[in-house]
Amino acid sequence: MTDVTITQLPAAPIHAVEIWSNPADVARRFEAVKGFALPAMGRGAGTDQFSLIRFEPTVWLVDGDVAQLGDILGDDGAVTAIGGGLVRFRLTGTDWRALLMEGGVFNAEDPAFGPGCSAATVIDHVNVRLYVRSFYVCDAYVPLSFSAALLHFWQEAATTLAA
Repeated sequence: MTDVTITQLPAAPIHAVEIWSNPADVARRFEAVKGFALPAMGRGAGTDQFSLIRFEPTVWLVDGDVAQLGDILGDDGAVTAIGGGLVRFRLTGTDWRALLMEGGVFNAEDPAFGPGCSAATVIDHVNVRLYVRSFYVCDAYVPLSFSAALLHFWQEAATTLAA
């Protein structure tokens, strides 16, 4: 039997944070206010109120509360609401990695892709952002326009994992 559950999470405030100048200054301000460093490329971090996930060299995805981020960025960046264009799925269980390998081009089975890691990849021709929350939980951020099709693809693929 396959041990993976696919859950569509409720809508949430999701934003893109971009830093276009003075990244070292922004990083210092961020750490002073938030108490932890901006995540490095391919990593994420956060609190109970928000997750900050880095998928691009100068762009982080924020899932949750963005209070204070505009002040931290000042004129060195921007916070842009993008939540209406994304659907969040939570993949749980011991087989979430195998599920992501179906139709994917990213090696989700690599043990180095563990808690706190993030990746931007393509699955079944859909751009997907992944964030590993624990050994048994991975969140996937999927464009709204492709979310129903990708969910169907995953549901079908999950039935064949145990075969």
